[in-house]
Amino acid sequence: MRLLKLVPDNTNFPFVSLRKWAFGLTILLTLAAVALVFARGLNLGVDFVGGLMIEEKFVTPPSTDKLRSAIDQLHFGEVRLQTVGTDGKTISIKLPPPQSSEKDATNKVVQAVQVAINKIYPDATFSKQDAVSGKVSGELIWKGILAVVLAVLGIGLFAIFRFEWQFGVSTVVAIMHDVLMTLGFFALTQFEFDLNIVAAVLTIIGYSINDKIVIDDRIRENMRRYRKMEMPEIVDLSVNETLPRTVMTSLTILLALFALLIFGGHVLRGFTAAMILGIFVGTYSSIYVSSSLLISLGLRAEPKADATTTGDKTERVAFKDIP
Repeated sequence: MRLLKLVPDNTNFPFVSLRKWAFGLTILLTLAAVALVFARGLNLGVDFVGGLMIEEKFVTPPSTDKLRSAIDQLHFGEVRLQTVGTDGKTISIKLPPPQSSEKDATNKVVQAVQVAINKIYPDATFSKQDAVSGKVSGELIWKGILAVVLAVLGIGLFAIFRFEWQFGVSTVVAIMHDVLMTLGFFALTQFEFDLNIVAAVLTIIGYSINDKIVIDDRIRENMRRYRKMEMPEIVDLSVNETLPRTVMTSLTILLALFALLIFGGHVLRGFTAAMILGIFVGTYSSIYVSSSLLISLGLRAEPKADATTTGDKTERVAFKDIP
C-alpha cells in the first residue's frame, strides 16, 4: 500500500528567490494590521474592560434599537450590543459593573434586564452571563500582555543560546509578525477579544516556534554538512527537506480546527478563528520570514579547517540537479 504524500520527494522550490517579495508583503500586512488596531480598536471582552455581559437568544433576529431603548430605561449605564453568530439571533449585552455593593447586585441587574427584554420579546431566553470588576480587568490586561511579551522574549533567548544570535532575531521578528496579524484580524472582524483569545495567541506562538525550531535545526545541520554551499542554497535545501513535515502538521491541525469551527458553536468561534489564522500565518512566516531573514542578517557557514570538501561539492551539485 502506497503512503499518501502531500509533498513529493526531493522537492526543490526556490523559496529564497522570493524573499524580497515576501519581505515586502510581510511589511505591508504588518503595517495594515497595526493601522487596523489603532483605527478600529479591539472589541475587548468583559475580561479586559470590566462590567457585566449578558447573552440573550431570540427566535428571530431582534431590533437592536428596541433592545437598547428598553435597557436604557433601566438606567444601568452605557449599553453595548453586539450580534453573536451569523444568524443574528444571539445578542451580547454589555453593561458597566453594578454600582451597588450588595452581594446579589449582579443577579438583580440580570433579572431586571431579562424582564425588560421579555416585555418586548417574550420568547427571548437567557444564555449566559459574565461579570468582572474594573480592578480585576486591569490586572488581566497587564498579565495578558506580560504573558505574551515574556513568551516571545523567552523563545528568542532560547533560539540565541540554542543556535546563534541571527536565529534568535529572526524568530522574534517572525513571532511578532504572527501576533500582529492576529490582532489585526480581530480589529478587522471585531470578534470579541477576551482571555480565550490570549490563550489562542500563546498557542499560536507555541505552534510557530515548533515549526521554526525544526527548520532552524535543519539549517544548522546543513551548515555543518555543506560548508562550501552558499547560504541561500542551504536555506532552500533545509526548508524543502522539512516541507513534508510542515505541510502534514499544518493540515492535520487545520482539519481539527475546521471541525471545531463548524460544530463548536459561537462561544469557541473567536478562539478557533484565531487558531486557524495562526496556522496559516505561522507556516508562512516560518518558511518565508524567519528562514530567509537569516540571509539578510549575515549568517554564514564556516569553512572547514581542512581541504576535504569533495563530498560537499558533490552534494551541492546533486541538490541543484533535482528536477
